[in-house]
Amino acid sequence: MQIRVYYEDTDVGGVVYHSNYLNFCERARSQLFFDAGRSPILEGGHFVAKHIEADYLKSAKFGEILEVKTTLIQIKNASFSLLQQIFREDEKIFEMKIDLVYINFAGNMTKIPAAEKAFLSALE
Repeated sequence: MQIRVYYEDTDVGGVVYHSNYLNFCERARSQLFFDAGRSPILEGGHFVAKHIEADYLKSAKFGEILEVKTTLIQIKNASFSLLQQIFREDEKIFEMKIDLVYINFAGNMTKIPAAEKAFLSALE
């Protein structure tokens, strides 16, 4: 997914603020669902972040076009792990591994529905 860096994404020096890389990855995860005609909010629940490891390799700046790439690392019954990388042209500038769990609307972790598990498995 391509993302343009807007003024609101940057600090006073025009450099992307560190937490916005997480926002860019969140948008890319949601877009995966939208591109498939689905919603990331499911009938019985939704996914929440459980653990994140992030590496900031280079800075992005105001006006740049970035590409967020998402790859499935692992899927289990109630959780899955993704590798998300942000590139400026061919240069990787950010990378994170994120573990997400599926919770119902009561806030309890539960099994990922079969249709969503199949959809996520296709991200490999």
